Order: sequence, then structure tokens, then C-alpha cells
Amino acid sequence: MSADDLKYKDESWDFREADTKEYTHCFHTYPAMMIPQIARKLLKQSGVEGGWLLDPYCGTGTSLVEASLFGMHSVGCDINPLVCLIATTKSTPLCLSTLDKTLNRLNDHLFQVEFQSGKVPDVPIPDIINLAYWFSEDVIKSLANLRAWISKVEDEAVRNFILVAFSETVREVSYTRNGEFKLYRMSAKKLENFNPDVFGTFSKKLSRNRHGLGAFLEKRKSVEASVSSANTVYGELPMPRPLGGYDLVITSPPYGDSQTTVAYGQFSRLAAEWIGLSNARKIDKLAMGGQHTKEILKDSPVKEAIAEIESVDEKRAREVSAFYMDLGRSINSIAQVLSSNATICYVVGNRRVKGVILPTDAFIVSAFRQHGFIHKETIVRNIPNKRMPKKNSPTNVAGKTSTTMHEENIVVCQRTTQNHNFKKAN
Repeated sequence: MSADDLKYKDESWDFREADTKEYTHCFHTYPAMMIPQIARKLLKQSGVEGGWLLDPYCGTGTSLVEASLFGMHSVGCDINPLVCLIATTKSTPLCLSTLDKTLNRLNDHLFQVEFQSGKVPDVPIPDIINLAYWFSEDVIKSLANLRAWISKVEDEAVRNFILVAFSETVREVSYTRNGEFKLYRMSAKKLENFNPDVFGTFSKKLSRNRHGLGAFLEKRKSVEASVSSANTVYGELPMPRPLGGYDLVITSPPYGDSQTTVAYGQFSRLAAEWIGLSNARKIDKLAMGGQHTKEILKDSPVKEAIAEIESVDEKRAREVSAFYMDLGRSINSIAQVLSSNATICYVVGNRRVKGVILPTDAFIVSAFRQHGFIHKETIVRNIPNKRMPKKNSPTNVAGKTSTTMHEENIVVCQRTTQNHNFKKAN
């Protein structure tokens, strides 16, 4: 039976009216986030209370939060240190009384600066390339003041909580264009009237996040959740690893290489540099497909699509091949740490390159079949509320755009003990 025979559309997975910002899901905007209702429904269908969930491309930790609410231990991986920080913070139980004491001190500090002294005290400015290009002088002083205050918070979990609000504030008070994931500066006309309230923006983020954390702590179960920077493309395996392997994977890998799809690294770069995180300018190159190759993928469900792309643009075909080769390597690593009856749920988009649709869902099915998995179903859902750019530039020619994907596929495969043992024997 082919992958297409088990593929069907189901609008009940669209969640058009759902609140996607419940609990700690409200913490931080990020491109192409998986909405929590998808992870929640998949957990209800395939989750095991007390079992272990893995998200190898966890982003800001949607599946980790939902696993904690459901009652599964969870481990997430991501190569982007900023989202590792966000995912860790969203899924970490934090003592509210300890947090509130620190937030009260922070509010006193902000009140003193804004209303008593009337002037932001001078503190050391971080050494960030082109800082004045992205921020006004007043914004730089205010952000530096916040950064200096946060650095003195001794409790790591509390400090991380505050840093997440700081991170989102950095982007909102910068000169970057709204609605863009890549780093583009506002037009000169918009800059004339742009005068952001740094402390006000920051305080609103803290208040919102504090409310979401309170709701999360009321509902979460007593389970473990952790995040690592393991890069499964390079064979690095997530830790801790449960005895017998992970029971469930719920994840949403990148749609393609960062340079031509969603520029995760560019989106997070300014905040990461302000916080002082490593590799802030290298994320997109470290991501899947970030390293170019001279090879063209030949034996795969995407081979015909890549051949069609190659006929019009050989360089682009190599870039697409690099992404799928990396995705395949990652799956090979992930399969090693899954249990003998594990279920995998990959939420993927079939992107279009040079007018050619790439069947990523079929690629996922094929890759996991090589590790003793059978394809159970592929659910096609509309994307009414996933944070994606409305248009992209597939030709890389200025002014020539096309609409981005409006559907995604939830690929569900399950390993059977019989298939797993047969695979190992051979």
C-alpha cells in the first residue's frame, strides 16, 4: 500500500477557533510554530502516561509543554540556543513565590528609573555588530539597563523566565519590519514615527507570561522535561535516554533549508546577541541543508521532484538534496533511540521549489520504513493560524512572489516488535 492510499483530509485538525496561546504557549512568538492543539490530540491518540516523548526539532517546546500536561516525560532537541532557552523555560516548574519576589524587585527598579530618576542610568553596552543600525540610542540604553539587571538574578530558572520576556522585547523594539522573519530594516517613513516603550513592552510580556505560567503549573503532571542541543543530523543522540527507548515522537521539522524557507536564525539573532548566546549568527548554516553539497539525491520519494528542479536550476536542486540528506541522517539517529513499538508523528509541509511540489510526507514514511515502522496514516490539515510568511520569493527575483503552503501533513507511523526485530536481524 502506498503512502497516498493512507492519506486523507480532515478539517477537524484545523482548529480554526482554538486558543493557541494557553498556558506557557503564550511566552514567545516564533516562526512556523506547531499549535498546541495538534500535539494535544496526538498525545490523546498515542500518548502513554508515564512514558517518554521525544521532539528532535522542538523549537520553543510546544510538544514538551503538552507532554507535561498529559503526563509524559519529555526531551526536546534544537540547535538554536535561543529556542532551547524558551523551550526550557516554558516546560520548567517554577516556584511562583520565588518568581514574584524577583518580579516585585524588578518592578521597583523600573519605577525608579522611569518615574523617579527620569533617566536611564548608563551601563556597559554589549559589543554587537551594527547595533545602531537596528536600535535607537534610547532603546539601546534601556535594553542594556534591563540586561544588566537581569544578569544579577541568581536563581537560574527565574533569570531564564525574565530573559524570555526580554528576548521578545528586543525584537519588538528593534527596527526590524513587522511580519518578516528575515532581518529587514523598517522603511525610512516608518522609522520617523517609531518610538517604542521598552520598559512598558517588557512589563507586558512579563505579566502575560506570569499568567500563563500560573495556568501551566495548575495543570502539569509530575513529570520530567528537558532540552538539549543535540544535533541528530550529526549522529548526536538526545539525553536522557529512557530504558527501552522513547515511546512517542511528536515533532515538526523545518520545511526546508533556512536560507530559502523560514530563516529561524535571522529571526532569533538580535535577541540571542543581546542575551549573549553562542553561535547567534551561525544557526541557519548549522540547520538542515545549511551546508551545500554537490550530490543530487537519487533514491528517494523526492527524487523525481528534485530531477525536475535540476532541469531548470542545478544549484537549487543540490540545495534541496542537501536538506533531504540531512533529514534522512537525522531520522537514522532518531530511530536508534525509539522503543520497539514507538509511534512517530511528524507534522510536515510539502513545500514548492521552482514550481515543483516536494512530497516531504512520503519521504518521512519511506525513511522510517527502513527502521521497522509501518505507515498508519497521513492527515492533511489546513493551516489557518500557523505563523508563516504569506508570500515568499521562490525565484529569488525581487518582486516575484508566490503564496506559501496552506496545508500541512501529519504523518503517523508505528514500529512493531516483529518489524523491529526483523530489521535488527538483517
